[in-house]
Amino acid sequence: MTAYFARRSADPHTVADLTADTFVEVITSFAAFDPRKGTARSWVFGIARHVYAAHCAADSRRQEKAERLAGRRELDADQVEELLDRIDAERAGRQLVNELTALPAPDRAVVELVDLAGLTTREAADVLGSSPGALRMRLMRARARLRRTAPGLPTIEG
Repeated sequence: MTAYFARRSADPHTVADLTADTFVEVITSFAAFDPRKGTARSWVFGIARHVYAAHCAADSRRQEKAERLAGRRELDADQVEELLDRIDAERAGRQLVNELTALPAPDRAVVELVDLAGLTTREAADVLGSSPGALRMRLMRARARLRRTAPGLPTIEG
């Protein structure tokens, strides 16, 4: 989860908060997990996507942002250093996420889940409510578009 959020934010406090929020949501909603609908991994990534979407919505409203920052606990130096190392390790992923903005949202979500988060196509299909076949086709087309729009990025196909 830390890597997932480190690709989206360079702020170690935000990465720590989003990771913690995700696991709090996982713990509080564990009773809702249904293994017939997908793997636990895809379920957790689905929660992480919702947590990040909620964060973005809250961040866009100035008042809610101020309240959120006022209640944040400070990280000690070791925690900040560890998160900075992880954020640096995800720099290429952040560049890719920035390039992904040229893609339509459904294509962007497929590339993020499969190529950046490392989910299988089956798990990503579960997260996005799609069939694995349709997801593989969307992924192939999204990768081709990305190669055309950002030829300098390393190949992400697995």
